[in-house]
Amino acid sequence: CAMVISHDRWFLDRVATHILDYRDDGKINFYEGNFTDYEAWLKATFGSDIVEPHRLKYKKISK
Repeated sequence: CAMVISHDRWFLDRVATHILDYRDDGKINFYEGNFTDYEAWLKATFGSDIVEPHRLKYKKISK
């Protein structure tokens, strides 16, 4: 058993067999499978907005 924290999706897909997902509302989701399957489950459960990265919007600063 090992806890791995990474932003490398390729690495997580090959290493992870079980995923604990800590949500902002304090709930913990347990998923058995690799990262690609987990993302598909997230999209099916919570919608595609939760998986897709959001671009930050920058405002031009004027003096």
